[in-house]
Amino acid sequence: MYLHGTSRVNEAGQLVIGGTEAAELAKRFGTPLYVYDEALIRQTIRAYKAAFEKSGLRYDIAYASKAFCTMAMCRLVADEGLSIDVVSGGEMYTALKANFPPERIHFHGNNKTPDEIEQALEAGIGLFVVDSFHELQLLGALATEKGLVADIELRLSPGVEVHTHEYISTGQEDSKFGFSIAKGTARQAVEQALQTKGVRLVGIHCHIGSQIFETEGFKTAVARMAEFYVMSQRELGAADLSILNVGGGFGIRYTAEDDPLEPVAYIDAITEAVKAEFTRLGTEYPEVAIEPGRSIVGPAGTTLYTIGSTKDIPGVRKYVSVDGGMADNPRPALYQAVYEAMIANRADEEPTELVSIAGKACESGDMLIWDVKLPTVQAGDILAVSCTGAYNYSMASNYNRMVRPAVVFVQEGEADVVVKRETKDDLIKGDVIPARFLDGVYSK
Repeated sequence: MYLHGTSRVNEAGQLVIGGTEAAELAKRFGTPLYVYDEALIRQTIRAYKAAFEKSGLRYDIAYASKAFCTMAMCRLVADEGLSIDVVSGGEMYTALKANFPPERIHFHGNNKTPDEIEQALEAGIGLFVVDSFHELQLLGALATEKGLVADIELRLSPGVEVHTHEYISTGQEDSKFGFSIAKGTARQAVEQALQTKGVRLVGIHCHIGSQIFETEGFKTAVARMAEFYVMSQRELGAADLSILNVGGGFGIRYTAEDDPLEPVAYIDAITEAVKAEFTRLGTEYPEVAIEPGRSIVGPAGTTLYTIGSTKDIPGVRKYVSVDGGMADNPRPALYQAVYEAMIANRADEEPTELVSIAGKACESGDMLIWDVKLPTVQAGDILAVSCTGAYNYSMASNYNRMVRPAVVFVQEGEADVVVKRETKDDLIKGDVIPARFLDGVYSK
């Protein structure tokens, strides 16, 4: 297993994350357990900021909180000086309860409800990323009722297809997101936005996909967006247009087959393309915005499990079962995500057998890893699965009425719980038994 950030193997053969032995974290906080390397999160954020500073362009980095959203994470992002993007009223509420500056909150989503828009307007969030004509009309009306003018970006589909899983590719024409440049709806959206009371068009936005390992897609997107940006100013009179937002999607390493770039490589490609295109078009450079999520938290997360039973089918496969699975990490079941792992309490031992890691949910498809080499496993060993910082906690469920794991941040030998482990009482706190079930009416 590749060791990210502060992770290392100490002289005792123990996996150490943030200065603390993983096995000790498992003993102290229980398993399954999400562990985040706080130093690596901050290091990655600062790498993005340094790359932009080098470019000399005005910029804004908004952490895509859908990757991992807790109050502690929102607080960390605020402390590092980033904006944050949210895609639901729940994510917005989390950020606001963490005292995140509302003017640095960007609200995404292809179907924002009236209640969510009201919530955002009342909180004074800084930016709406508008995804449909319906939303544009609704936002304008609600803002006007309150005597407000909401700053907006229009999410566009630039027609850029990148090599990634079909479920996380979003920049192509056939997508539920955005106004199409090629089909003309993007132009119509600008025209309508300029005529809609209660909104002010300040930027255009695109997001071409996720887990992208090259820069050509971003360069192509910048070129198409730049043409549209300048046309909107010159032909349509979008005088307040000042932001070019190219979204996120920067890839990370899950396994040895992945070959992501460093943050500086992505940012250099984007900023150089912006300078080249806007120089060619003869207009001033816009503020450049990005929305990294997975790349900030993905490598910083490790999930710890306790190994239980094994099932060896001679000549076929050896199954190793852990005390978690698709309830805390549905990504392998959803889109065949692949991970690396090691035995955290015997991290210095050579792998000797090929096994597959099974979850404990009552589903044949509850497999976390197919075919990983490990030392001969023993019940009670701690399995560490790397790069689980993005979308694992976010997508976790109570399937089979499993309680969701705790989350801890570790740094310099300190471990802080940022999300408490659920209890069985948490599972039933919303349950209600109708009175008629208790009065014997249906028992006769």
